[in-house]
Amino acid sequence: MKHSIVPPYLLAKIAQADEHGMAVAAAAARRALEGTEPLHEERRLHATEVQQSIASTLRSTAQSTAQSTVRSSAHPAIPPVVHHVVPPVVHRTIFDAQGAEKLPGKIVRREGQSATADVTVTEAYDGLGATFDLFSQVFGRDSIDGKGLPLLATVHYGRGYDNAYWDGERMVFGDGDGEVFGRFTASVSVIGHELAHGVTQFSSGLAYEGQSGALNESFSDVMGVLVEQHQKNQTAAEASWLVGEGLFTPAVQGTALRSMTAPGTAYDDDVLGKDPQPADMAHYVKTTDDNGGVHLNSGIPNRAFSLAALELGGFAWERAGQIWYDTMTAASAPTLLPAAADFATFARATVGAATLRYGAASPEADAVGAAWVKVGVLKSGSHT
Repeated sequence: MKHSIVPPYLLAKIAQADEHGMAVAAAAARRALEGTEPLHEERRLHATEVQQSIASTLRSTAQSTAQSTVRSSAHPAIPPVVHHVVPPVVHRTIFDAQGAEKLPGKIVRREGQSATADVTVTEAYDGLGATFDLFSQVFGRDSIDGKGLPLLATVHYGRGYDNAYWDGERMVFGDGDGEVFGRFTASVSVIGHELAHGVTQFSSGLAYEGQSGALNESFSDVMGVLVEQHQKNQTAAEASWLVGEGLFTPAVQGTALRSMTAPGTAYDDDVLGKDPQPADMAHYVKTTDDNGGVHLNSGIPNRAFSLAALELGGFAWERAGQIWYDTMTAASAPTLLPAAADFATFARATVGAATLRYGAASPEADAVGAAWVKVGVLKSGSHT
């Protein structure tokens, strides 16, 4: 399965850019679009397999987990933090496709080796490390699969390739067309976003269609911005909350692919058009394109997360991020998310996870519930 950072509706706009004097970008977008065909049935089957595997694991470990849980007197609802006997160690390998569209390419940097003169290789290597650090240091997760999975990435994929994607095994980065997009390693939020698809792949397995698909995309956006914030040591108030900042060339009237605090405002350009993401359920987009609008309607849960994080203040990964991670991975959520979870199901699950970790009357549970009310997913006074 291929999860790409640039949505098909945006590539479709760029594919017509030759009439604006951007023939290179138009051709690059058309080539990138060839790899974005829907995979509804394959993704549904994969999600079902993941759900069955996780449910079996949870049943076998539930009793021992409950018996070993030690809660502090000050915070009786907080599950224990995972402490590894041996701290997780990242294992990165960067490959160079050298302009070909064939994987994996030539190995150009292994874990622990010095940086090369290629900035793309350095950015990929550092971005993988920043993502590993967030999941390891904050959530106690050993790599993407929780079992020390080596992190692989291929750079210089294709000629002017207009995308970056996670294919289920590795990250793949294009260099961009040079007219609309620059190199895709330039944004650490993109790297974190794509690797977070791997976390979903190995945890909840949300189906990649409709609202569950939008939640899949949103979780990756959440983790992508948290990777960037964690790397920069930014508080929620200091952060930009932009996904893909720095990807556009100066010719584009836009700041990023998506804005989490203000969906629909990331760009407004003659070629790309206006960012079409909705910010609330009143503007939910009903479509069969893009697997049911997974990159569009993800703006709604994105905004809910940013609202909760900003209300709580401080570092977003400490409380809001922990709640979202708990919900997606069932680390301390009351129940495992169904593969076809809709927005309301996920919203109630986040409130449940916040309640379990912090308490029913906690600021965390209140902030999360209020955020979902504000975007129109839950009704006021009905947070669970």
